[in-house]
Amino acid sequence: MEINKYIDHTNLKAQATKEDIKKLCQEAIANHFETVCVNPYYVSYAKQELKETNVEVCTVIGFPLGMNTTAVKEYEAIVAVEDGADEIDMVINIGALKEKNYDYVKKEIENIRDAIDGKTLKVIIETCYLTKEEIIKMTEICNETYVNFIKTSTGFGPKGAQLEDVEIINKNKNEILEIKASGGIKTYEQAKKMIEAGATRLGTSSGVEIMKESKGEKNETI
Repeated sequence: MEINKYIDHTNLKAQATKEDIKKLCQEAIANHFETVCVNPYYVSYAKQELKETNVEVCTVIGFPLGMNTTAVKEYEAIVAVEDGADEIDMVINIGALKEKNYDYVKKEIENIRDAIDGKTLKVIIETCYLTKEEIIKMTEICNETYVNFIKTSTGFGPKGAQLEDVEIINKNKNEILEIKASGGIKTYEQAKKMIEAGATRLGTSSGVEIMKESKGEKNETI
């Protein structure tokens, strides 16, 4: 299993510096990760650091709460693409979902999808706050809006990706929709289980450690 191609190598910390992002990019190049995932402030910097490589730049929109207005999220996404983002991970309006305002949630996703010039869109549903029924409903909405991925978590909630949630999504998604499991994935064993459950992308800040484990190297940090 080429687990490196599943990994969005992530640093979304509030205190991340340019040096931290440079290190993230260097690690992504060395391990041939799929993307680096950074806050919008660092998109243009990461794009420059990754030029002439196959590693793409992913960023987050409406992050981490999802409670910005649609217009703000849309503008944020447009600017991110202009700055060089290849993939956009947007947080849904969780309150609107809880109120069963499905038209609002769906329309917001469609607006951002249509604003980003065909770039990859991942919809973060923050499963730790949702019931099983709400997870199924969001999977159906993602099916209907033809986005690229449904993503479990921001990594900033009380829980990250759970196997059971990935399995629920996998059971209810169409053939087009892919799953990004994210939040709390720190070991090779966890990563493998998420992939076996249906995830085709993993958001993790432990990509280097996971790669070492996958090669049977001793990992001091785990």
